[in-house]
Amino acid sequence: MANCSGMTNIQIRPIRAEDNASIARIIRMTLAEFGADKPGTVFFDPTTDDLFQLFSIPGSLYFVAEVNGALVGGSGVYPTPGLPVNCCELVKLYLLPEIRGLGLGIQLMEKCFQKAIELGFSRMYLETMPELRTAIGLYEKTGFEYLSGPMGKSGHFGCDLWMIKNLL
Repeated sequence: MANCSGMTNIQIRPIRAEDNASIARIIRMTLAEFGADKPGTVFFDPTTDDLFQLFSIPGSLYFVAEVNGALVGGSGVYPTPGLPVNCCELVKLYLLPEIRGLGLGIQLMEKCFQKAIELGFSRMYLETMPELRTAIGLYEKTGFEYLSGPMGKSGHFGCDLWMIKNLL
């Protein structure tokens, strides 16, 4: 697998309000690409259009990735209601097709792991679906393990795979 060192000017930074439209487009394009643009997913979630506002609550942060000044994806940490107090959720990890396989997804996840620990979380949960097989490989590679059912109250009933990772 190649790595991001071949790309110039990579920046991973917190989301800004002006990123909302671009990251929402990337999320919806990716879900459609994999046939995962179905009810009960972030495709239809109205908060997808204002991630800057969604991630302004305490215990959350959304990172966007830029390559040469162009937004190419993102991922975040979110204190999903109903999760145990020491557990947050890895949410909305999406990358444009041309940037996948270069290590940027793992870099985004590592930033999220670090931020989650800084925020006091010791475990990270996620929800996904079989259609997002590329992401599932990343989750497995970074130590996520499968659960038999959902945790918390994300409201994303379209997701039918659940995973957890110990951060410490």
